Amino acid sequence: MDVVQATSISRSYGETLAVDGLDLNVPEGQIVAILGPNGAGKTTTIEMLLGLRRPDSGKVRLFARQPDSPYARARVGSMLQDHVGPENLTVRETVALVRRYYPWALPVDGILDRADLVGKQRSKIGELSGGQRQRLSFALAIAGDPDLLFLDEPTAALDVVARTAFWQQVRAFATLGKTILFSSHNLGETDDVADRIVVIDHGRLVADDTPAGIKGLVADRTVHLTTDASREELAAMDGVKALDAVDGTQGESGSWVVQTRRPEHLLETLFSRGRTVTGLQVVETDLEAAFLHLTRASGERAA
Repeated sequence: MDVVQATSISRSYGETLAVDGLDLNVPEGQIVAILGPNGAGKTTTIEMLLGLRRPDSGKVRLFARQPDSPYARARVGSMLQDHVGPENLTVRETVALVRRYYPWALPVDGILDRADLVGKQRSKIGELSGGQRQRLSFALAIAGDPDLLFLDEPTAALDVVARTAFWQQVRAFATLGKTILFSSHNLGETDDVADRIVVIDHGRLVADDTPAGIKGLVADRTVHLTTDASREELAAMDGVKALDAVDGTQGESGSWVVQTRRPEHLLETLFSRGRTVTGLQVVETDLEAAFLHLTRASGERAA
């Protein structure tokens, strides 16, 4: 069953087309990351999925219903980057208040435990640190025992230990059949957590695959090297998918970052041609390199 169904949704603000005919289906139980550079249309997309904004064209369905219907709202939790409640209420009071709005709610103590807030339950919101506010926002998002959970930059203010604990809770939710959609600028974290990654740029869907599949769209390896081979020579080699100069390299020699499916062939060819190679490093292509490549290519097409 597809929990989220978005069909050809578009949204404009004046002359600016923020989202352009985007399609997205998310089945039950997946952890899906929605990525995109600033201004890509990611936030507008999430707001339309949540029913906070209506698309100018196309349609959105959550659980086969309108996203702003009482049925859908009762089954959705969202952790947005907003103020979490009145400053003079305690954490426990805030959680107890919010859970009353849902027909199926988790116990207050269970919510506080999942969000690691038991020790702060008597603290007022105004006394909380940034990371504690993030955990309270998560507590309010899960208060209604949602089947679909939206998380917007959920670990932005958390330290390494807190981030690890947070994602453990999210994975535990997913094992119960819950569906998770989240946005993040932490691509290493996204690579570890997501079952699937959706990349949006210039209001359009530019990639939709597993983390391994997204990285495979660019290349299998990233090669860092300094050589006297020219840009044209490197770019023409079999298996090279992308090529970037380091420190303003120009002309016939310098340092390069090469995305390639065949690093061995690249090096064999350079050596057979008598080219010098120094500063060599070969690593697995990471999600950041793939993301930059995809969004850069999207920008070039848009231009």
